[in-house]
Amino acid sequence: MKLLLVDDDLELTDLLTFAFGRGGFDVLPAHDAPAALRLLREHKPDVAVVDVNLGGTSGFDLLEALRRESAIPVVMLTARDAEGDKVLGLELGADDYVTKPFSHRELLARVRAQLRRHGRESAEAGPAPAELSVGPLTLFLREHRAELDHLPLSLSVTEFRLLSYLAQHAGVVVRGRALLEHVWGSGDAGSVELVRVAVHRLRRKLGEDAAHPRLLHTVAGVGIMLKANRDELVSYGRIDTPQARE
Repeated sequence: MKLLLVDDDLELTDLLTFAFGRGGFDVLPAHDAPAALRLLREHKPDVAVVDVNLGGTSGFDLLEALRRESAIPVVMLTARDAEGDKVLGLELGADDYVTKPFSHRELLARVRAQLRRHGRESAEAGPAPAELSVGPLTLFLREHRAELDHLPLSLSVTEFRLLSYLAQHAGVVVRGRALLEHVWGSGDAGSVELVRVAVHRLRRKLGEDAAHPRLLHTVAGVGIMLKANRDELVSYGRIDTPQARE
Protein backbone atom coordinates (compact mmCIF):
# COMPACT_ATOMS: atom_id res chain seq x y z
CA MET A 1 0.00 0.00 0.00
CA LYS A 2 1.57 3.30 -1.13
CA LEU A 3 1.26 6.42 1.04
CA LEU A 4 2.18 9.91 -0.17
CA LEU A 5 3.51 11.91 2.80
CA VAL A 6 3.88 15.67 2.28
CA ASP A 7 5.48 17.77 5.02
CA ASP A 8 8.29 20.33 4.97
CA ASP A 9 9.39 19.35 8.50
CA LEU A 10 12.26 16.98 7.70
CA GLU A 11 12.44 15.51 11.20
CA LEU A 12 8.70 14.82 11.34
CA THR A 13 8.79 13.35 7.85
CA ASP A 14 11.52 10.92 8.91
CA LEU A 15 9.57 9.91 12.03
CA LEU A 16 6.33 9.39 10.12
CA THR A 17 8.10 7.53 7.32
CA PHE A 18 9.44 5.11 9.92
CA ALA A 19 6.07 4.79 11.68
CA PHE A 20 4.09 4.19 8.48
CA GLY A 21 6.79 1.83 7.22
CA ARG A 22 6.40 -0.27 10.35
CA GLY A 23 2.67 -0.18 9.70
CA GLY A 24 3.16 -1.87 6.33
CA PHE A 25 3.09 1.17 4.04
CA ASP A 26 5.43 1.99 1.19
CA VAL A 27 6.00 5.66 2.03
CA LEU A 28 6.60 8.28 -0.67
CA PRO A 29 7.94 11.35 1.19
CA ALA A 30 7.82 14.83 -0.32
CA HIS A 31 8.72 18.19 1.18
CA ASP A 32 6.94 20.51 -1.26
CA ALA A 33 4.05 20.60 -3.72
CA PRO A 34 6.01 19.98 -6.97
CA ALA A 35 7.65 16.88 -5.52
CA ALA A 36 4.31 15.64 -4.20
CA LEU A 37 2.60 16.01 -7.58
CA ARG A 38 5.49 14.27 -9.32
CA LEU A 39 5.25 11.31 -6.94
CA LEU A 40 1.47 11.23 -7.39
CA ARG A 41 1.82 10.93 -11.15
CA GLU A 42 4.71 8.48 -11.14
CA HIS A 43 3.72 6.11 -8.33
CA LYS A 44 -0.10 6.35 -8.07
CA PRO A 45 -0.31 6.25 -4.24
CA ASP A 46 -3.34 4.79 -2.47
CA VAL A 47 -3.63 7.52 0.16
CA ALA A 48 -2.04 10.88 1.00
CA VAL A 49 -1.16 12.66 4.24
CA VAL A 50 -0.62 16.39 3.65
CA ASP A 51 0.49 19.10 6.08
CA VAL A 52 -1.39 22.38 5.82
CA ASN A 53 1.84 24.37 6.25
CA LEU A 54 4.33 23.69 3.48
CA GLY A 55 6.60 26.68 3.70
CA GLY A 56 6.21 28.61 0.47
CA THR A 57 3.11 26.67 -0.60
CA SER A 58 -0.15 26.16 1.22
CA GLY A 59 -1.23 22.60 1.80
CA PHE A 60 -4.68 23.75 0.72
CA ASP A 61 -3.29 24.70 -2.71
CA LEU A 62 -1.70 21.26 -2.98
CA LEU A 63 -4.97 19.63 -1.92
CA GLU A 64 -6.78 21.41 -4.77
CA ALA A 65 -4.11 20.21 -7.22
CA LEU A 66 -4.36 16.64 -5.89
CA ARG A 67 -8.12 16.68 -6.25
CA ARG A 68 -7.85 17.75 -9.89
CA GLU A 69 -5.83 14.61 -10.61
CA SER A 70 -6.88 11.98 -8.12
CA ALA A 71 -9.72 10.76 -5.91
CA ILE A 72 -7.47 9.04 -3.34
CA PRO A 73 -8.29 9.70 0.33
CA VAL A 74 -6.41 12.69 1.78
CA VAL A 75 -5.79 13.24 5.48
CA MET A 76 -4.66 16.76 6.38
CA LEU A 77 -2.22 17.54 9.19
CA THR A 78 -2.50 20.91 10.87
CA ALA A 79 -1.03 22.66 13.89
CA ARG A 80 -3.98 25.04 13.75
CA ASP A 81 -7.02 24.26 15.83
CA ALA A 82 -9.10 26.98 14.19
CA GLU A 83 -12.44 25.75 12.88
CA GLY A 84 -12.06 27.81 9.72
CA ASP A 85 -8.94 25.93 8.62
CA LYS A 86 -10.63 22.58 9.15
CA VAL A 87 -13.73 23.66 7.28
CA LEU A 88 -11.64 24.96 4.36
CA GLY A 89 -9.78 21.66 4.08
CA LEU A 90 -13.02 19.70 4.06
CA GLU A 91 -14.57 22.08 1.54
CA LEU A 92 -11.60 21.53 -0.78
CA GLY A 93 -12.00 17.76 -0.65
CA ALA A 94 -10.01 16.49 2.34
CA ASP A 95 -11.44 13.30 3.81
CA ASP A 96 -10.19 13.80 7.36
CA TYR A 97 -7.88 16.02 9.40
CA VAL A 98 -5.61 15.45 12.37
CA THR A 99 -4.53 18.34 14.59
CA LYS A 100 -0.98 18.49 15.93
CA PRO A 101 0.23 17.27 18.33
CA PHE A 102 -1.01 13.77 17.55
CA SER A 103 0.09 10.22 18.26
CA HIS A 104 1.50 8.15 15.43
CA ARG A 105 -0.96 5.38 16.30
CA GLU A 106 -3.91 7.75 15.93
CA LEU A 107 -2.72 8.99 12.54
CA LEU A 108 -2.10 5.42 11.35
CA ALA A 109 -5.58 4.41 12.49
CA ARG A 110 -7.21 7.37 10.73
CA VAL A 111 -5.36 6.59 7.48
CA ARG A 112 -6.36 2.93 7.63
CA ALA A 113 -9.95 3.92 8.31
CA GLN A 114 -9.99 6.05 5.17
CA LEU A 115 -8.59 3.19 3.12
CA ARG A 116 -11.32 0.90 4.43
CA ARG A 117 -13.99 3.45 3.58
CA HIS A 118 -12.63 3.97 0.07
CA GLY A 119 -11.74 0.39 -0.66
CA ARG A 120 -14.68 -1.78 0.33
CA GLU A 121 -18.33 -2.13 -0.45
CA SER A 122 -20.59 -3.46 2.25
CA ALA A 123 -19.68 -7.12 1.80
CA GLU A 124 -21.70 -8.25 4.78
CA ALA A 125 -24.87 -6.86 3.23
CA GLY A 126 -24.42 -8.88 0.05
CA PRO A 127 -23.96 -7.55 -3.49
CA ALA A 128 -24.90 -3.90 -3.83
CA PRO A 129 -27.50 -2.93 -6.41
CA ALA A 130 -26.24 -1.25 -9.55
CA GLU A 131 -28.46 1.78 -8.95
CA LEU A 132 -30.07 3.39 -5.96
CA SER A 133 -32.63 6.16 -6.38
CA VAL A 134 -34.47 8.47 -4.03
CA GLY A 135 -36.93 10.65 -5.87
CA PRO A 136 -35.04 12.76 -8.44
CA LEU A 137 -31.66 11.52 -7.19
CA THR A 138 -30.01 8.45 -8.74
CA LEU A 139 -26.73 6.91 -7.57
CA PHE A 140 -24.86 4.57 -9.91
CA LEU A 141 -23.02 2.67 -7.19
CA ARG A 142 -20.62 0.61 -9.25
CA GLU A 143 -19.61 3.59 -11.36
CA HIS A 144 -19.43 5.99 -8.40
CA ARG A 145 -21.46 8.69 -10.09
CA ALA A 146 -24.71 10.46 -9.35
CA GLU A 147 -27.45 12.33 -11.19
CA LEU A 148 -30.08 14.76 -9.98
CA ASP A 149 -33.05 15.26 -12.31
CA HIS A 150 -31.00 13.30 -14.90
CA LEU A 151 -28.15 15.83 -14.72
CA PRO A 152 -24.69 14.74 -13.48
CA LEU A 153 -23.55 15.75 -9.99
CA SER A 154 -19.90 16.50 -9.28
CA LEU A 155 -19.21 14.78 -5.94
CA SER A 156 -16.04 13.99 -4.05
CA VAL A 157 -15.44 10.39 -2.98
CA THR A 158 -16.53 11.21 0.58
CA GLU A 159 -19.63 13.06 -0.60
CA PHE A 160 -20.62 10.09 -2.75
CA ARG A 161 -20.14 7.68 0.17
CA LEU A 162 -22.18 9.93 2.46
CA LEU A 163 -25.00 10.26 -0.06
CA SER A 164 -24.94 6.51 -0.74
CA TYR A 165 -25.21 5.66 2.95
CA LEU A 166 -28.10 8.07 3.43
CA ALA A 167 -29.80 6.67 0.32
CA GLN A 168 -29.46 3.12 1.64
CA HIS A 169 -31.34 4.34 4.72
CA ALA A 170 -33.79 6.61 2.90
CA GLY A 171 -36.68 7.72 5.06
CA VAL A 172 -34.76 6.97 8.26
CA VAL A 173 -33.02 9.56 10.44
CA VAL A 174 -29.32 8.66 10.60
CA ARG A 175 -27.39 9.88 13.61
CA GLY A 176 -24.11 11.74 13.20
CA ARG A 177 -22.17 9.04 15.05
CA ALA A 178 -23.36 6.40 12.56
CA LEU A 179 -22.30 8.59 9.64
CA LEU A 180 -18.87 9.12 11.18
CA GLU A 181 -18.42 5.39 11.63
CA HIS A 182 -19.69 4.20 8.25
CA VAL A 183 -18.49 7.07 6.03
CA TRP A 184 -15.30 8.24 7.73
CA GLY A 185 -14.42 5.14 9.74
CA SER A 186 -14.35 7.09 12.99
CA GLY A 187 -16.67 6.88 15.97
CA ASP A 188 -15.13 9.97 17.58
CA ALA A 189 -17.96 12.33 18.49
CA GLY A 190 -15.43 15.16 18.43
CA SER A 191 -15.29 14.80 14.65
CA VAL A 192 -18.93 15.82 14.19
CA GLU A 193 -17.66 18.85 12.25
CA LEU A 194 -16.86 16.45 9.39
CA VAL A 195 -20.53 15.57 9.09
CA ARG A 196 -21.74 19.16 9.37
CA VAL A 197 -19.40 20.41 6.64
CA ALA A 198 -20.05 17.46 4.32
CA VAL A 199 -23.83 17.88 4.63
CA HIS A 200 -23.45 21.59 3.94
CA ARG A 201 -21.46 20.78 0.78
CA LEU A 202 -24.10 18.27 -0.33
CA ARG A 203 -26.89 20.79 0.19
CA ARG A 204 -25.07 23.27 -2.00
CA LYS A 205 -24.42 20.73 -4.77
CA LEU A 206 -28.00 19.45 -4.64
CA GLY A 207 -29.31 23.02 -4.81
CA GLU A 208 -31.12 22.52 -1.51
CA ASP A 209 -32.76 25.23 0.55
CA ALA A 210 -32.13 24.24 4.16
CA ALA A 211 -35.36 25.93 5.23
CA HIS A 212 -37.42 24.02 2.63
CA PRO A 213 -35.41 20.87 1.78
CA ARG A 214 -36.34 18.66 -1.11
CA LEU A 215 -34.15 15.70 -0.11
CA LEU A 216 -31.79 16.38 2.80
CA HIS A 217 -33.72 16.86 6.02
CA THR A 218 -32.07 17.78 9.32
CA VAL A 219 -33.83 16.57 12.45
CA ALA A 220 -32.51 18.84 15.20
CA GLY A 221 -30.68 16.97 17.91
CA VAL A 222 -31.08 13.64 16.13
CA GLY A 223 -29.46 13.46 12.69
CA ILE A 224 -29.91 13.62 8.92
CA MET A 225 -32.52 11.96 6.73
CA LEU A 226 -32.57 11.59 2.96
CA LYS A 227 -36.22 11.53 1.99
CA ALA A 228 -38.05 12.32 -1.21
CA ASN A 229 -41.26 14.29 -1.35
CA ARG A 230 -44.38 12.19 -1.03
CA ASP A 231 -44.98 12.21 -4.76
CA GLU A 232 -41.44 11.04 -5.53
CA LEU A 233 -40.68 7.33 -5.23
CA VAL A 234 -37.76 5.59 -3.59
CA SER A 235 -36.35 2.82 -5.76
CA TYR A 236 -33.61 0.21 -5.49
CA GLY A 237 -31.94 -0.96 -8.67
CA ARG A 238 -34.60 -0.34 -11.29
CA ILE A 239 -37.54 -1.49 -9.17
CA ASP A 240 -39.68 1.24 -7.62
CA THR A 241 -41.28 0.69 -4.24
CA PRO A 242 -45.04 1.47 -4.06
CA GLN A 243 -44.39 4.64 -2.08
CA ALA A 244 -41.59 6.57 -0.46
CA ARG A 245 -40.71 5.36 3.00
CA GLU A 246 -42.04 7.80 5.54
